[in-house]
Amino acid sequence: MLRPMIDTDREQVVRLIKATHFFLPDEIKVAEELIDIYLNQPDQQDYFIVVVEDEAGRVVGYMTYGPTPLTEGTWDLYWIAVSPEVQGQGYGQLLVHYLENEVRKKDGRLIIIETSSQPKYLPTRKFYQKLGYAEMAHIPDFYRPGDDRVIFGKHLREKE
Repeated sequence: MLRPMIDTDREQVVRLIKATHFFLPDEIKVAEELIDIYLNQPDQQDYFIVVVEDEAGRVVGYMTYGPTPLTEGTWDLYWIAVSPEVQGQGYGQLLVHYLENEVRKKDGRLIIIETSSQPKYLPTRKFYQKLGYAEMAHIPDFYRPGDDRVIFGKHLREKE
């Protein structure tokens, strides 16, 4: 089941983010800040967070997304994580398809996702490509020396 995140999910989501071993401490801190904005400022429209539960009702995935500031119809997938125990079982695809449907409902036209060039992110990059996202930019040494920023995007409708 996929649903909006609620206060009682916070601890499970943070634990899930840490369990992936993909995010550095500073990145986890930023993810937590966005979670707190979402949970504590219900009228804000910059960040939306959803979680996905398994059959037992445990939170096994989460995603933060929102409209890209100063653009028309462009949205960012900021954070996505699926519990290592259930990766490869379709939860990540479910989250991304939900994002695409939500963006379409809001007349969005483009989704942007950024990730790292580090070898441990190769499955992540392949995951995005499998879902129809194309590499649109590659910025060498963006995050730190030897860690490039790879930007994927997907147009949801024909260019006008």
